Amino acid sequence: MTAAERALGGVLLDVVDLQVKYGAITAIKGISFDVREGEIVALLGANGAGKTTTQKTVSGMLRPSAGTITYDGKRIDGIPPHELINLGLCHVPEGRHVFPMMTVEENLVMGAFRFRSPDADMMAHVLDLFPRLKERFGQQAGTLSGGEQQMLAIGRALMGKPRLLLLDEPSMGLAPLIVEQIFEIVRGINTEGVSVLLVEQNAHQALSLADRGYVLETGDLVLSGTGRELLADDRIRAAYLGEELAG
Repeated sequence: MTAAERALGGVLLDVVDLQVKYGAITAIKGISFDVREGEIVALLGANGAGKTTTQKTVSGMLRPSAGTITYDGKRIDGIPPHELINLGLCHVPEGRHVFPMMTVEENLVMGAFRFRSPDADMMAHVLDLFPRLKERFGQQAGTLSGGEQQMLAIGRALMGKPRLLLLDEPSMGLAPLIVEQIFEIVRGINTEGVSVLLVEQNAHQALSLADRGYVLETGDLVLSGTGRELLADDRIRAAYLGEELAG
């Protein structure tokens, strides 16, 4: 996106010429992308493409070696994760990372740590979104199923009242029915005004949900477009949707 386009407003997250290195290895090679207010944007790619590294850098878990990350008009590259949460940027990492010895309730309360006390209305809303969590409110998180833990991880992030929600592989290891439920809830969260940056290997699910998408290959952005455009792209269909194309 050009500087003129950025000046028009509506851009919540703007990543420009981002580079990330692990020692001598350049994992991210100068990529640029943006997320606008109210959008769902998908980052697609095979294992090792750099999707998770990109998201971790946006959320402050990794430091970029070059480039800029701007959130809501403020440079945030180098700001630690807990300060970004205070700005309304919340990250649900791959693997869920719930607190296993704490109850569902205690995990949700932890998500609201930036406030003096948890918002009762938000707690009620999260439990409405995830009735299974309401049923297991006093149960230790480590005893939940994988799908329930994913619901808890998303619910915990929502307790922080995010403007931008980063989701890393929310469908990983889950049964298809649970995946459908998770993506439908993400769609609902977005309609309530939360922007979403989604990292996902399930390309069909992600692009069906996303307004726009970007495709990463070995640290480079190689393709971008609307969700519909990418779903119709022969390269995406062959590489990520498992379709054999005539030709």
